[in-house]
Amino acid sequence: METVQAALWVVVLLVALALLFDFMNGFHDAANSIATVVSTGVLKPAQAVVFAAFFNVVAIFVFHLSVAATVGKGIVQPGIVDTHVVFGALVGAIAWNLITWYYGIPSSSSHALIGGIVGAVIAKAGAGSLIASGIWKTVAFIFVSPLLGYLLGSLMMVLVAWICRRARPNKVDKWFRRLQLVSAGAYSLGHGGNDAQKTIGIIWLLLIATGYTSVNDAAPPTWTIISCYIAIGLGTMFGGWRIVKTMGQKITKLKPVGGFCAESGGALTLFIATAMGVPVSTTHTITGAIVGVGSTQRASAVRWGVAGNIIWAWVLTIPASAFVASIAYWVSLQIF
Repeated sequence: METVQAALWVVVLLVALALLFDFMNGFHDAANSIATVVSTGVLKPAQAVVFAAFFNVVAIFVFHLSVAATVGKGIVQPGIVDTHVVFGALVGAIAWNLITWYYGIPSSSSHALIGGIVGAVIAKAGAGSLIASGIWKTVAFIFVSPLLGYLLGSLMMVLVAWICRRARPNKVDKWFRRLQLVSAGAYSLGHGGNDAQKTIGIIWLLLIATGYTSVNDAAPPTWTIISCYIAIGLGTMFGGWRIVKTMGQKITKLKPVGGFCAESGGALTLFIATAMGVPVSTTHTITGAIVGVGSTQRASAVRWGVAGNIIWAWVLTIPASAFVASIAYWVSLQIF
């Protein structure tokens, strides 16, 4: 009886840690949803975070749990994960999130979590315990999602420029100030749909590993789904203000029409990835879309040095979080 109680205590602690990660994910990635509407003056910061948080939570009614299934069942071989692996994965992801948030670097919470899982699993059982198809699909979209965001963002900008070629600039600006609310809502919907499911997946992984649910279950417990969507919504409401300036102004200057095109291109990319069950980075996606919009004006409109620094953060995310996770795994063996 004492052993069961101890195990339950550890599971409760790890679920709380996972929800903390989910909250930080929303906090860290709030800028992705609101940077363009804030930088173009369409919404005030306080209004923007409430707006984005609402659509983060509404995503629970829109998307299937494809991404959660990938994280919960498609990254690690069955029987490998235990409480120590989950602890290491979450600590690795949270540590990287804190470092990049502190320095205002828009990195990927998603890939920090995947890197954390990879590092903890390798520390326990070696690379052979990972499911290659799930890992490679995730790694591939580190490059695919910003490129797709870039392509869709730039195509949207070209299309809008052609449609509005005879309209007065002031009138175009007025239209797209309103339309940007639609695109920002769509992007926040995609953000909640993809990112909340990653935490659902890690909790699902934990519950399967500890016997509180079965690997044959089609979905995790309902409380898991609801709590994760609420946690990411609350994180978004508190906002990641250090990153807003980088995303909204440092890469390229945006007007409402550019913000609409960037958000629309990014939202379409997230919808596609979520439907495919791929855990992608909302940061990668919106950065690619913003660069795509900026580059349609002229190459010099994009501050490529800032974009380059962001790309370095992307490259380092998985190995850095994996390294921290492997250390956290060994520490956890001494704790519980």
